[in-house]
Amino acid sequence: MASHYNSFFGSEEPHFLESCSLCRKHIGLNSDIFMYRGDKAFCSKECREEQIESDEAKERSWRLSARSLRKNSSEAAKDCAAGKTVRTGTLVVA
Repeated sequence: MASHYNSFFGSEEPHFLESCSLCRKHIGLNSDIFMYRGDKAFCSKECREEQIESDEAKERSWRLSARSLRKNSSEAAKDCAAGKTVRTGTLVVA
């Protein structure tokens, strides 16, 4: 099926407003489109909310991870200042 945006944009790729970013359901010409972050279209409030909740969970996880890394590096700096030998990194054993 040819896209109604193809003639305007001159592309064969589907336009981001043609399908839901979460469930990939086709969004018709006269259908409501629920936008998120300016470039993601969704077929329903529920799909948009699910994406928002997923993004918020990822952001919380990243913040916790960054906080943990900062804590570990500050502890290593304290140990180094106290004259202790500290090695960080990954050990791979085959």
